[in-house]
Amino acid sequence: MKKQTLILIVLAILIIGAIYYFESTKVKPTSKIGEDFIQNEAQAIEQTQPLLKDGKYQLAPELTGITGYIYTEEGVQIKDFRGKVVLIDFWTYSCINCIRTLPHLVAWDHKYKDKGLVIIGVHTPEFEFEIDTENVRMAAEKYDIEYPIVQDNNYATWSAFRNRYWPRKYLIDADGYIRYDHIGEGGYEETELKIQELLAEINVNIEEMGTTAIPDATPTKPTTPELYAGYAFALNRGQNIGNKEGLQVDQTIDYSLPETIEPNVIYLDGLWKNNKDNLEAKEVGTSILLNYIANDVNIVAMDGDAELEVFIDGSYITSEAAGTDVEFDGERAFIEINEPRLYNLVDSSYERHTLKLKASKSGFSFHAFTFG
Repeated sequence: MKKQTLILIVLAILIIGAIYYFESTKVKPTSKIGEDFIQNEAQAIEQTQPLLKDGKYQLAPELTGITGYIYTEEGVQIKDFRGKVVLIDFWTYSCINCIRTLPHLVAWDHKYKDKGLVIIGVHTPEFEFEIDTENVRMAAEKYDIEYPIVQDNNYATWSAFRNRYWPRKYLIDADGYIRYDHIGEGGYEETELKIQELLAEINVNIEEMGTTAIPDATPTKPTTPELYAGYAFALNRGQNIGNKEGLQVDQTIDYSLPETIEPNVIYLDGLWKNNKDNLEAKEVGTSILLNYIANDVNIVAMDGDAELEVFIDGSYITSEAAGTDVEFDGERAFIEINEPRLYNLVDSSYERHTLKLKASKSGFSFHAFTFG
C-alpha cells in the first residue's frame, strides 16, 4: 500500500510539472477560425504513420493544404530539400512567444543557409486578420525574415505534424526524418547545436562555428497570463472580463467599471461589441483597465486610424516606462492603431501596475493582451 501511495505521489508531481511547462507555451485555443479548420484530418493521420529511421526517427510529413507562399515558389515541399537540413517553424505573427524567437531564426538563416540549412516558416493563424497574405508579408519585413514562409490557413500542415503549439520547431535531416523538435521559447543553444550536428552529417565543417550570441528573451518570472478578448477564445479558456455583465455572444453592451478591480482581469468602460475573436469599441472615450504584473505589456489590436491614450496608475505613462509603440505629445502618451498587429505598450521593470487605455480618436478592436 505504501508503495502504491508513493507511486501516486510521484505521478501527481509529474502531472503538475507538465501542466506548468505547457502553460508557459502558447497553446492553440479550442475555438476555430473557420468551419474548414481541420478538414484534412484523415490525410494528416495517414501522413504521420511512423516510417522509422534506425528504429526511432519518424519521416516528416509534407507541407499540405498551403494557401499562400512568401519568398518561395508555389508548391514547395520539404522533399525538395533532400540532402539539406530543414527547420520547420510553426508561428503566427501577432504571437509574442513567436516574436521573441524570430531574432534567433533570422540569425540562423544568415549563418547557415549557405551551409545547407533551409528554414521554412509555417504561418498558422490564430486570429482572422492573420489569414491575409499582405499582413503576413508586412510582418516578415518588420522582423527581417528572408527565409520561405508558407501560409497554413486551414491548419492542414499543423494537423499533419499533430502540432498544438506556437511556436514549435522541427529539425529534419538530409533524409527527411524528424531528428529534433522544441516546443515554445528558449532552448536556443541546444537547437543550434543540433543544427550543427545535422549539418556535420552532410559533411559541413562545423568546427569553430560557435553558437549565435543573441540574448534569450524568454520570461523567467511569473507574469499575468495571456488574456483573450473575443468570447470564443476567452470563455473556452476559462477567462472572462471583470465587469458584472461579462462577455456576451455578439452583443453590444454599455459597460461601467466596478468600485474595485481584481488583478489579471480585463475591465471595460463604455460601449463595446462582443465579437468572436475581439472586443470592438463603439465610441470615442471607451476604455480598458487592467491590473497586471510584468516587465512588458503588449496588445494585439486592429482597425485603421484609431488612437489610444496610455496611462499607468492614473497618470500618463512616462517615456522611461513606455513601450516601443508609444508616442508623446508633451506629457500626453498614446499609440496609433493603424495596422493589425501586436503593439508594445509597456517596457519597464518587473512590477505590478494598473494600465488604462482610453480611445481618444475613432473606435478600435483588440484581440488579446500578452506579457513578458
